[in-house]
Amino acid sequence: MGQPTVSRGRPATPTLGKAMLNKYARAFFTRVLTPFAAFLIRRGVSPDTVTLLGTAGVIAGALVFYPRGEFFWGTVVITLFVFSDLVDGNMARQMGRSSRWGAFLDSTLDRVADGAIFGGFALWYAGGGNDNVLCAVSIFCLASGQVVSYTKARGESIGLPVAVNGLVERAERLVISLVAAGLSGLHKFGVPGIEVLLPIALWIVAVGSLVTLIQRVVTVRRESAEAEAQAAAAADTAPEDSPRNSEATS
Repeated sequence: MGQPTVSRGRPATPTLGKAMLNKYARAFFTRVLTPFAAFLIRRGVSPDTVTLLGTAGVIAGALVFYPRGEFFWGTVVITLFVFSDLVDGNMARQMGRSSRWGAFLDSTLDRVADGAIFGGFALWYAGGGNDNVLCAVSIFCLASGQVVSYTKARGESIGLPVAVNGLVERAERLVISLVAAGLSGLHKFGVPGIEVLLPIALWIVAVGSLVTLIQRVVTVRRESAEAEAQAAAAADTAPEDSPRNSEATS
């Protein structure tokens, strides 16, 4: 599963806090994972294979453990496979193979992994968790996360920068949800009252995702209006061909 700081071939626009976290966390994990990435390269493993296996591991952790209420072990499995994105990016850099395809594959599988995580929560609350409201909140988190990502991708595809750092973007959604799920899982080890963290986290993610979606829609609307105004102004100031010039060039 793609992680929130780096992706093959994908530009990032982090906030100051994220930039600081990226600077030190990436430096540490790069030193730790570079030998392992080099080992995989020597064995003929491709970055795409690591990406696919990592996503499969996240899906398994989410859909095998979460629907049974095994939040601690599910989060442990997911966290282990999350590091696959750091590994595949490291491999791509060592091989000089950063590409549009790698960025596309990462981004696509990120959406699949996110859907599995929140889908696992929804399945738990629809079954053993027996809470239809939290099931609906989990589904909303799943859907809004996909739409938030789509708004940025669609805005960029029509030539707009979508220059906004939303309140709860993908990094925040995953960190809040996974940390809360892992801690909530400690309830089965005898820690009392801690299971309330996951419902609280899901509500935070749901509200934050809604706010982020509104922020992006408003930003795209503003940027679109500005781009159209600039295009209209440029058309008004462009010199028109005179009839004489038109005859001369006909």
